[in-house]
Amino acid sequence: MRDTHIVGLGTTPFGVLDEGIQSLGTRAISRALDSCEVTRGDVEALYVGNFVGGILEGQGAVGPILADNTGVAGVPAMTTEGACASSGIAFAQACQAIATGVYDVVVVGGVESMTGADTSQFTQALGSAADRATEGQTGLTFPGFYGLYLDRYMAEYGATREEVAAVAVKNRENGVANPRARFREPVTTEEVVDSQLIADPLRMYDCCPAADGGAAVVLAADDCAAEFTDDPLPILGWGHATGRSAAYRYEDLTTLEATTRAAESAYTQANIRPDDVDVVELHDCFTPAEIGDSEDLGFFEKGKGAVAVAEGRTAVDGDLPINPSGGLLAKGHPVGATGIGQIYEVCRQLRGNHENQVVDADVGLTHNLGGSGVVCTVTAVGGPSRV
Repeated sequence: MRDTHIVGLGTTPFGVLDEGIQSLGTRAISRALDSCEVTRGDVEALYVGNFVGGILEGQGAVGPILADNTGVAGVPAMTTEGACASSGIAFAQACQAIATGVYDVVVVGGVESMTGADTSQFTQALGSAADRATEGQTGLTFPGFYGLYLDRYMAEYGATREEVAAVAVKNRENGVANPRARFREPVTTEEVVDSQLIADPLRMYDCCPAADGGAAVVLAADDCAAEFTDDPLPILGWGHATGRSAAYRYEDLTTLEATTRAAESAYTQANIRPDDVDVVELHDCFTPAEIGDSEDLGFFEKGKGAVAVAEGRTAVDGDLPINPSGGLLAKGHPVGATGIGQIYEVCRQLRGNHENQVVDADVGLTHNLGGSGVVCTVTAVGGPSRV
C-alpha cells in the first residue's frame, strides 16, 4: 500500500451561482490543476461526486463530460453517487486506486447545482436519498429525521434548546470571514430559537441551506508528489462505511453507525486517536447532526457534545475547532461537492492560510455523511511536516 498526497486544490464559492454542474465542475477542477505543477497529461483518472445532476439538470455521465471539458479526455472517468457523501466516496475510491498502485496521479472533484430548482423538484431530488419503500412512503423528510433525532437526544441527555442553537451561532460566526460561504452574517441564540419552525423542534437556522458549487483536489503517489508542489499533504487514513437506511431501523437514533465504522477505519489506518486531531470539518447538515457527529467521531462522551459547543470548546480558538469554515450551516450544502469542499477547507488549515486559521494545525479530519446515516466517509489529512 502506497502513501497518497494532496498536491492541488481548487474550489468555487458555495452559494446561489446561477451555473450548471458542467460550468462549476470545470472551474473547480481547472483551478485544482492550475494550483500545482500537474499537467493535463499527467492525470491518469478522474473521479467526480454528484448526487442530483440527473434529476435536476437531466445530466448524466458527469465525470466523463468533465474529463472532456477540463482537457483530460481519454483517461478513465467516473461519477460516484452516495447522496450527501457522493464526493467523499469519490475521494476514498481515488485514494484506494493510488494506494494499490493502479494510478499515480488522480483528480477528484465534487459538484452540484441546486438553487435553480423549484421547491417540489428540489424536495423530490433530495428525498431520493431516503429509503423510498419505507420513509419515502410516509413522507418523512431529512429535516423530519433530524427533528426526531433532536427530540430523542434532548430527552436522553438533557440538552437544552439553547445549547443546540449554539452550533448555528458558532458556524454562522465562522462563515463571516470565509469568502466561500453562502451565509456571511452572524445570528444570535435568540434568532435561532425563534426562527421559523421547520420540523419540530428544528427551526430554520438549525438547517443548512442549499447551494451551488464545485470543489476538487489533485492526488499523487508518495514517490512523485514532491514533483508537483512544495507542500504536499499526506492522506493519513480514510474510512468508508454504511449504516442504517431509515429511522425505524436504529436501535439508538442518536448514534449513526456509518460514522462510527468509517471513523474507526480512518483512525486505524492513520494510527491516530481522536485526541490527535487538531481541526475538524464535519457534516453539520442540521445543528443536532454536528453534536451527534462529534460524539460518534469520538471527540466527546455521548451526551456531552451540546455542552461542549455551548462552552466554546469547538470554537476556532477552542480545544477542538469544529467547522471553522462555517460548515454546511454557513457555507451551504451543494450536496455532491460538500465532501471535497470539506477536504479543501482542512487543507487550507494545514497549510496555514485559512481565513479562520487554527493555531498549529497538523492533523485534520473530515466527515461526510449521506442519507439517514446510510453512508459515511471519514478522512484524516496530515500537515506538510508529516511528509
